[in-house]
Amino acid sequence: MVDPLERSFSETDEEIMRGTYRALREHGYADLTIEQIADEYGKSTAAIHYHYDTKDDLLAAFLDYVIDQFVSTIHEVETTDPAERLDLLLDKLLVDPEDHQDFLIALLEMRSQAPYKEAFGERFRQNDEYVRYLLETVIDHGAKKGVFADVDSEHVARAIMTIVDGARTRAVIHDETEALATARRAVEEYVDAVLFE
Repeated sequence: MVDPLERSFSETDEEIMRGTYRALREHGYADLTIEQIADEYGKSTAAIHYHYDTKDDLLAAFLDYVIDQFVSTIHEVETTDPAERLDLLLDKLLVDPEDHQDFLIALLEMRSQAPYKEAFGERFRQNDEYVRYLLETVIDHGAKKGVFADVDSEHVARAIMTIVDGARTRAVIHDETEALATARRAVEEYVDAVLFE
């Protein structure tokens, strides 16, 4: 498994992506229009259509951009200590999103379209596979170093992702502000029980 396909974003693409992010936070996915994105971008809809044929094309590129940003933050983690690296990765999945509730809502709306929009589904699958790969890799590394118990890393990674996905969904659907913090604690308890037995 390698990093998700890294797309090169021009300065203009970056500006459009930032405008798309702001528009999604403000309006959500269901009500989002190219006009709203153009307003946040500060240029005309024609300027956006010059780069992206449809709103779905733009949003698929936006998902690439979000994945690329996530990968970049993970690569910035300098520690090689498995326990610390796992802890930081779990924070990226459950603590960092706490301040972006409106964006979590928009992403869940987009995720719900994945069965119907192949481009969305492909990108969400790619992101999930990458996160599972990261979790498995750090767990395997920890087991080889004797820091973690020798476990089925794929199973543990899938269990962690189930907790993460469930918490993000509860945080959005039930407007449970504490859902991510509760999940972070639950994941820590699970990790302690399974990896440090």
